[in-house]
Amino acid sequence: MIDYLIVGSGLAGISFAECALRYNRSILVFDNDSQNSSKIAGGLYNPVILKRFSEVWRAKEQLEIMSDFYSNLASKIQIKFDFRIPILRKFYSIEEQNNWFAASDKESLASFLSTSLCFKNYDGIESPFGYGEVLQTGYLDTAALLVNYQKYLLSHSLLVKETFDYDALIIQEDFITYKGIKARNVVFAEGFGLHSNPFFNQLPLDGTKGELFIIKAPNLNLDVIVNTSVFILPLGNDLFKVGATYNWKDKTDLPTEEGKNELMERVREIISCEFEVVQHFAGVRPTVKDRRPLVGTHDQYKRFHILNGLGTRGVMLGPAMAKALFDHIENDFILDKEIDIKRFTNKKGKKS
Repeated sequence: MIDYLIVGSGLAGISFAECALRYNRSILVFDNDSQNSSKIAGGLYNPVILKRFSEVWRAKEQLEIMSDFYSNLASKIQIKFDFRIPILRKFYSIEEQNNWFAASDKESLASFLSTSLCFKNYDGIESPFGYGEVLQTGYLDTAALLVNYQKYLLSHSLLVKETFDYDALIIQEDFITYKGIKARNVVFAEGFGLHSNPFFNQLPLDGTKGELFIIKAPNLNLDVIVNTSVFILPLGNDLFKVGATYNWKDKTDLPTEEGKNELMERVREIISCEFEVVQHFAGVRPTVKDRRPLVGTHDQYKRFHILNGLGTRGVMLGPAMAKALFDHIENDFILDKEIDIKRFTNKKGKKS
């Protein structure tokens, strides 16, 4: 009897898998590599919404859980994938500077916003109004994390590389059977692939397409992440990751000329030096209209659970939401109403 079948091995899936393993639960993960949003993500973790200078929902709690989680995981799989690096918000006016200082006076933001403006000159970027530095920031090399964690799972016979067949699930009273495998629970963490899941596809997972670049810019001297309308993240060897766009209509993971033109225009607004696009990729983020994750248990099938909707902040949300779901299943902890899928399935007794 396996404790958990886990469908999906993106940020949500590996967060739950690792959480379960730490508490000595047995797992088996299924993934067919159909969803790429976690692999191609910017991977930034940032406790501040820089458009409005406001705090990310429960940022402090998420950062604490995340820091411990990724530190232990890096030791386990023996690779470095977590890079602590400042994020600088470029200012375009005195008014933006003033708004920054006003935000830094708020108790919820004081530990995240530096009160000393940065006026360092970076070759290739003009910023006469300087920058504001966000504290406790960095990025994950999500591709390296996911690839190496899958290798770890495979080496321990904990990963099955195939499409999960929902029709093959046989529901018993105290367990489920899947192709001869008995399991106490199934956790669905398929990202945008949720739309193929007959048990949870009534949930309002929208999906937001994002496109990103890898650019080569030999004359851009940058050792921090600069964030304005897009972010520019140094990768070394004159390479930079740039992103991202937001498209709410196109649900494919194919790069588009429209996305390319938008990114090119935004990059040129930030940097004044020449650059070339080395790679152009796209993915569909699993987003929800109320900007909260989808976590919880099916209202009819009590062995079926979901961890999804991590959206643009999967790096920060993944470990905290996985722990919340694990405690909900194992210890009957009540989920926060803001993340519990009951907010959609219990409205006047009807599914929304």
